[in-house]
Amino acid sequence: MSSQSGLPVITISRQYGAGGRTIARGLSARFDIPWYDKDFVAETAAKSGYSEEDIRQEGEQLSAGGRFLNSVLNTSAAYSSSHDGIFLAQKQVIMELSASPCIIVGRCADYILKEAGIFRFSLFLYADLPFRLARARQLHENGGMDLRKYVEKVDSQRDTYYRNYTHHSLGDFSLYDLCLNSGRMSMYDNIEFIAQMIETVSR
Repeated sequence: MSSQSGLPVITISRQYGAGGRTIARGLSARFDIPWYDKDFVAETAAKSGYSEEDIRQEGEQLSAGGRFLNSVLNTSAAYSSSHDGIFLAQKQVIMELSASPCIIVGRCADYILKEAGIFRFSLFLYADLPFRLARARQLHENGGMDLRKYVEKVDSQRDTYYRNYTHHSLGDFSLYDLCLNSGRMSMYDNIEFIAQMIETVSR
């Protein structure tokens, strides 16, 4: 399908291992629109002054301890959190990208665009733990850490990050147009199902 100006910006929030990048890539091909995930790094670095390495490490990761430290230290006018600086730069990038149809993975994009009143389709992907562990094993991103602990760690960091900047829990169904268990169908069928819903709301 060729690119359609009537399409919304598509945002994908997800549990780790639920296929967010795979589905983003499939929807990108289906609608002929760009998708952004790791691409945030260079643009955010240019706008924030932080290094690309800092942004890779902190872009969507915030531990409960880091959140508490942020809340305490941010009471001081002299303190500037790197997490906050990176978030604000990512927010600016998200707003610029939303000028035309695209797919944005993570980074609180769903909430940022909702607050800005921008036409969007917000999707949350989840799946049973065995399914996510199997996908995580294929990604080889755990760096030798026990796979289950790694998946739980990433989920916790994403939720803490989302709570910190939206005051909502990641996966709160009331925030999304569609919550989908991506482990119930093949990735191809997931993509087709989501695409049909997006086409319906775009008419």
